[in-house]
Amino acid sequence: MLSYVYFGTNNLTKAIAFYDATLPALGMKRCITSDPEWDRAAAGWGIYEDDGVRELAFWIGRPFDGKPAAAGNGNMVAFSACSWSAVNDFHSAALANGGTCDGPPGLRLHYAPDFYAAYVRDPDGNKIAAVCRGFTGAQ
Repeated sequence: MLSYVYFGTNNLTKAIAFYDATLPALGMKRCITSDPEWDRAAAGWGIYEDDGVRELAFWIGRPFDGKPAAAGNGNMVAFSACSWSAVNDFHSAALANGGTCDGPPGLRLHYAPDFYAAYVRDPDGNKIAAVCRGFTGAQ
């Protein structure tokens, strides 16, 4: 359904440091492009192959219109996690690298009996989450 998601940032260096520390807990690796100009303006994690022909990635970068980046009210990206411990590691890494808690790791029984998630804000205020489904007890 998706090809990519892009969030704006006002400090690319700080955002890269945050996501380099946070997303590996969810098994996401940095995307490598063959475009040095793009790599100076943005960074991505996930799948980026054949110059983007095959892409499923999360990107952060400078807004294309040149105006300051702003977090949207109600906007969020939820990343899939393979275990509760991956959700916990994501949350810990986010907080240790300039993120703020927007909901600690735990079951969200009001969504589903197996909905284990953590919510954070990145250094620019963008809301991201890690979600693990399929388990109802610690593993």
